[in-house]
Amino acid sequence: MLLRDPVLLLKIILGIWLLFSACAGYAYLVNARRTEDDPEKKKYHPLAVVTAPVSVPIFLTLGIFVFFIRAILFITFLVIFTILTVLLRKPFLLVWLDKIARKIGDALLKINTELIKLALSPWTRRARPA
Repeated sequence: MLLRDPVLLLKIILGIWLLFSACAGYAYLVNARRTEDDPEKKKYHPLAVVTAPVSVPIFLTLGIFVFFIRAILFITFLVIFTILTVLLRKPFLLVWLDKIARKIGDALLKINTELIKLALSPWTRRARPA
C-alpha cells in the first residue's frame, strides 16, 4: 500500500524525521538552559540534533537484530540443556557447585579467621611477667 503511493511514503518519512528532530532539539534546548553547576547538565554537540533522525533507524535495526540473535542463543541453550539433563540424569551440576562453594567458603573462612586473630591480637596477648 505504502509503496504504491510514494508521496504518502515520503510524507510519513518526513513526519518521522521531524518528530525525532523535534524531540532531540527540545532535549538539547532544555539541557542548554540548565546552569553550569547543575549535575544533570550534559555537554551535547549541536550536530547531535541533526544526526538523531539518521541514527534512530540504525539503532532500531541493530536492536532488533541483537534481540533475535539473543533469542536464538537462548532457545539453543534451552534445547541443549534439556537434552543433556534427560540424557545424563546425573547431578553433575550440583556436585560441581557444591565443590566450588566449599572451596570458596573454606578460603573465606581461613582469611577471616586470620583477620580476626590479627585484629584481636592486642587484647588476647597476656601481659608477661618480667
